[in-house]
Amino acid sequence: FAMHKAIAVSICGSMIALLAGCASLGMDDKSLARDETLGQYGSALRFGDFGSAWQFIDPKVRAKHPLTDLDLARYKQVRVTDYNDDAGAVPISLTEVQQTVNIGLGNIHTQSERSIIDHQIWRYDEKTKHWWLISGLPDITQQ
Repeated sequence: FAMHKAIAVSICGSMIALLAGCASLGMDDKSLARDETLGQYGSALRFGDFGSAWQFIDPKVRAKHPLTDLDLARYKQVRVTDYNDDAGAVPISLTEVQQTVNIGLGNIHTQSERSIIDHQIWRYDEKTKHWWLISGLPDITQQ
């Protein structure tokens, strides 16, 4: 009986360790997905591909605030010269992070350069296992 009890305790301990490992794996998967998504979004902006960057915006936000022709024309007038996200994402809840990015912009017509600060808020959708930008594309009209 003592041996059966020892085996049962050992199996239970292994199961608890396995379950704990699965729980931490889930967090790691979520963090990896966040890092990958933010990296891909940053790459799209670094290349000035605002059309691709638009696909990172939460679909509900896109539906409520569609890009106008004026928005698109403004994005076409600039080239991204710098995208500094070195500060990284900071958790603000279990499903949201914020990231502050310094973006360098060059006007393609005047060649003048300036910087803007983009305050991004990203939300994790548990259902789709996807990170969405809910704060919208950077406001390039900032002075």
